[in-house]
Amino acid sequence: MDTPHLLSGSHIRAFLRDVATEAHIGLHPWEQHPQRPTRLIVNVEMFAPLTTSLATESEATILDYDPIRAALKDWPTRPHTALLETLLHELVTVCFRNPRVTACRVSIAKPDIFNEAGGAGVEVFKIREHGE
Repeated sequence: MDTPHLLSGSHIRAFLRDVATEAHIGLHPWEQHPQRPTRLIVNVEMFAPLTTSLATESEATILDYDPIRAALKDWPTRPHTALLETLLHELVTVCFRNPRVTACRVSIAKPDIFNEAGGAGVEVFKIREHGE
């Protein structure tokens, strides 16, 4: 994934790549079977201005991807969700809980949804708005 050109100045990017998880998700009747969750592949990138030296980063200042990972671990047990966009919004919200994060990119793909495709999904690049 390319770094967005909308960011000015130096930035640090923290990411989780190709995280495999499952969720009960989808609009199609075959996706709504309570015993058969859908396999998902999730990618998350968080961007923050690099205002100091990387050598001065600490546990208190890093872009911590553990909250994203923790949210994904809960997906297999959550109730059925109709839209991937709902999950996308939730992950963006988790990203912006870190006050340093000024932008994030989140994608969620269903790799097994169509036989003729390597996957189908949604992606958003979101810049923090005032008050977010």
